[in-house]
Amino acid sequence: MVAKRKYFGTDGIRGRVGDDPITPDFVLKLGWAAGRVLSNGHEGSTVLIGKDTRISSYMFEAALEAGLSAAGVNSYMLGPIPTPAVAYLTRTLRAQAGIVISASHNPYYDNGVKFFSSNGHKLPDSVELQIEQQIDAPMVTAVSEKLGRATRISDAAGRYIEFCKGKFPIDISLKGLRIVVDCANGAGYSVAPKVFSELGAEVLEIAVNPDGFNINDNCGATKPDVLRRIVMAEKADLGIALDGDGDRLIMVDHKGEVVDGDELLFIMATYLNKNGQMKGGVVGTSMSNLGLEIALKNIGVGFVRSKVGDRYVMEGLLKHDWLLGGESSGHIICLNAATTGDGIISALLVLTAIVSLGKTLHELKSGMQKFPQKLINVKVSGKINLDLPEIETAKKAAEEKLKAHGRVLLRPSGTEPVVRVMVESDDDVLTAEVSEELAEIIRKTLVH
Repeated sequence: MVAKRKYFGTDGIRGRVGDDPITPDFVLKLGWAAGRVLSNGHEGSTVLIGKDTRISSYMFEAALEAGLSAAGVNSYMLGPIPTPAVAYLTRTLRAQAGIVISASHNPYYDNGVKFFSSNGHKLPDSVELQIEQQIDAPMVTAVSEKLGRATRISDAAGRYIEFCKGKFPIDISLKGLRIVVDCANGAGYSVAPKVFSELGAEVLEIAVNPDGFNINDNCGATKPDVLRRIVMAEKADLGIALDGDGDRLIMVDHKGEVVDGDELLFIMATYLNKNGQMKGGVVGTSMSNLGLEIALKNIGVGFVRSKVGDRYVMEGLLKHDWLLGGESSGHIICLNAATTGDGIISALLVLTAIVSLGKTLHELKSGMQKFPQKLINVKVSGKINLDLPEIETAKKAAEEKLKAHGRVLLRPSGTEPVVRVMVESDDDVLTAEVSEELAEIIRKTLVH
C-alpha cells in the first residue's frame, strides 16, 4: 500500500496560486527537494523545466531554477511548451527528470508542478514520497562551486515539432484538409499549428495569443463551442482543440458535432485493428461511455476500466501490456507513439485514419453509439461512506431497473465533498429517472 501523500496528488501538485502549498517559497523548496532526490548525490545532474502560458508560470520557473541550483542540479529551461514535449525531451536529452509548471485545463489563477522520470513516464510513487520527505527537511544550499547552472534550450519547440511530424506516415499528406486548430491560449500555441500546416493541411488557428490570463478562457478542449461555430462558418473539414498544457484532445467534425475522448479512442482502435497494429485491447476508466465498450466488443477489441486519472490508465496499459487507453475528457495515451497523453500526437493518429481510410471524422465516429449519460454532483457533509445499507440497496434497485441495458457508478470526488452519481443506459427517460432517484437517496443519507 502506498503511503498517504502530503503534497502530491495523482497528477503532481496543484492548487490556487498564493494558497498553501502553491507559493513561490514552497516551489523553491520543492525544486531543492526534487534536486536532492533526483540527483542522488551525483554532480552534473540535469533537470528540464517546461511551463504553460499562465502568468504565474514565469514566477514558479524562477523559483524551481533557484531550488535546483541550490541542490547542485543543472536546469535546462524549455520555455512555454506542451507537457508531452517535456516528457519527450527529458528522454532525448538524457536528463534525470523533467518538470512541468502547469494546471492543465484549469483557469489562469491555478497552477501546479508535475514531474517526469528519465524515461518520460510519471515519477514512481516511491520517488514522490522521497521528495515529500525532503520538502519537510531543513534546506541546505550547496557550496558556491557546486551550485547548479541554468541553460535555455532555444530550439526545444522545433525539436518537438519534428518529433510529432515523425509520427505521421511519410507516404500520406494532410493536403486538401481544412482544419481549425484551437490551442486554448496555452502551451501548444506556437507548435500545434505548425505541425499540421507543415504536414500539408490548411490551418486556421484560434486561441493562439496568450496574455498570461486567457489560458482555457472560453476556448480549448474543455470549451469547444467557439471551435464548433468556426468549423461550421469556415466550412472546415474538422476542428482540433487542445487544453492549456497540450495533453488533451477534443475534436469537432464538419457538422459541428463534438467528438470526445471515447469516440476518438474508438476511431484509433478501429484503424489500428484493421491494420494489424492493435496490441491487446483498450484501457478506459469508470467514466468511459458504455457505448465504447460495446463498440469495441463488436470489432473484436478487448476493453477494461481503470480508476479515473491518466496515472491509472497508464497502470492498466502496463499491467496488460497494451498500447491504447484514455479518458472521455480526451486524455489519450498511445504507447507506440508517446510515453504520456499527447493532444497533437492523438490528433495525428486520428488524421492518419481519416486520410488512409478516405472517410470523414463524422463517418468514422458513427461506428460507436454513445449511451445517454447523466451525471449529478451531490454536495454532502461529513464523511463520505457509500457502503451504507440504504445506499447499497438503492444502487442494487437502480441496477435492477437498468438490467443489462445500462450501468450505475457512485464515486466520491477526490478534491471536494461531492458524490458523483453517474447513470447511463440506452433509454434517455430511464437514465434521468434512475439518476435522480439515486441522487435523492445520497442527499437524504449523507447530507446533514
